[in-house]
Amino acid sequence: MRIDFSGDSPIRKLQIAEMAINNLYVDSVDENKLVEDGIRGMLEKLDPHSSYSNPEEVKAMNEPLQGNFEGIGVQFNMVDDTLLVIQPVSKGPSEKVGIMAGDRIVTVNDTAIAGVKMSKEEIMRRLRGPKGTKVNLGIVRRGVAEVLKFTVKRDKIPVKSIDAVYMIRPNVGYIRIGNFGATTYDEFMEGMEKLKKEGMKDLILDLQDNGGGYLQAAVEIANEFLPKNDLIVYTEGRRVDRMDYKARGNGKFQDGRVYVLVNEFTASAAEIVSGAIQDQDRGTIIGRRTFGKGLVQRPIGLPDGSMIRLTIAHYYTPSGRCIQKPYTKGDLEDYALDFDKRLKHGELTNSDSIHFADSLKFYTLRKHRAVYGGGGIMPDVFVPLDTLQYTNYHRQLVLKGIVINTDLKYIDNHRKQLKSLFPTFETFRDGFNFPQELIDEVIKEGEKQNVKPKDDAELQKTLPYLKAQLKALVARDLFDMSEYFQIINETSDIVMKGVEEIKN
Repeated sequence: MRIDFSGDSPIRKLQIAEMAINNLYVDSVDENKLVEDGIRGMLEKLDPHSSYSNPEEVKAMNEPLQGNFEGIGVQFNMVDDTLLVIQPVSKGPSEKVGIMAGDRIVTVNDTAIAGVKMSKEEIMRRLRGPKGTKVNLGIVRRGVAEVLKFTVKRDKIPVKSIDAVYMIRPNVGYIRIGNFGATTYDEFMEGMEKLKKEGMKDLILDLQDNGGGYLQAAVEIANEFLPKNDLIVYTEGRRVDRMDYKARGNGKFQDGRVYVLVNEFTASAAEIVSGAIQDQDRGTIIGRRTFGKGLVQRPIGLPDGSMIRLTIAHYYTPSGRCIQKPYTKGDLEDYALDFDKRLKHGELTNSDSIHFADSLKFYTLRKHRAVYGGGGIMPDVFVPLDTLQYTNYHRQLVLKGIVINTDLKYIDNHRKQLKSLFPTFETFRDGFNFPQELIDEVIKEGEKQNVKPKDDAELQKTLPYLKAQLKALVARDLFDMSEYFQIINETSDIVMKGVEEIKN
């Protein structure tokens, strides 16, 4: 890479502009911010995914993908301005010293964090810290009069990228991948082994709402399903030669049927897996057209720990489809509103409203079925978005945090009783009768915040899904994320369509 610093070069021009503003502008300026704004300005005129991140943003961005961060190891939520521990991470530093689900952390190193309107980000900053360092916590526990003191030695805390692994029906396994990170493949293989032992013959792979992550993790997972030398994905750019990623032939699930679930928020690495399975006729894609993020970014580290992520190539599926949806350079707002446009256009609710030009027609590599380019992966089996299931009243209850907060308060008050009544998830799933007080509390709290159903019909339409959601949240707090999905999936049109397709 040659940089031209000669007198009339563009880079020299930029340098003079920065120096002039910094030295001559009427008010004082922050030189670092000036340069950052200049970089952001240049990148905004390129494409929607080239971006600049400052050192703090880089650190926060990398944690979920690296598979760990350093801290005290608790899942928590904020309730009434207080940090409530939902669960300590199993075998993590907090569990080791005796911190329990339901505890409230009120002080960190003698600084009050409860009732002082401290932001969630600031609280996390105080709790996290380098492995091996210690933090003193003050904890309020139900039934104990005084504030309990704990000293927790921070450690590496694993971040799981797989949300759920279970047998959804006899012989049918279900795995939901939340994102593609450094540990995803190992987690996936562990899940597959568990399901095989439980009699799995076919698999539902749920990639709904999966925003992507590491390309390599996506390639390793696609490899598990495909025979040797099958193309998984290729990348190509103006200054980057074509690079093919092929299956090695050592995959452990090359025979059973595969059903991949996708929706409008399935993106990037998740689209690579979906595209490979569809183009190689290895499985059935079920749901709605995926997001359409098929741009390859190269991270370019800058000396202060900040980073430019610069788009250098496109992703293409094995049949040659470009995954990236069209965009106008510099028009980020239009790109961001794509979901609303799809909804207005009817694409999310009606398959008849989706039309592709013949120039976007491609063919799968084994059965020569027609598939379409133009951005995203179009499913083989379309499932419309049910705009009636999720009422506006329910949406407002969720957005204002009323549903989650009511659930957390309920769990907090009944944790002991629920644990003894339901020692296993199976007993909970089959025996938990929904308490009317929980629904009444949600409705009452909604009224307080001026969230009301427009009529009784809307309320009645809201109740079944709201009950399922609350039961799933209670299951998550008593057990784990996998149990949450075991309940909520039974209300999901896309998941139920997957189950139905397997039966056929």
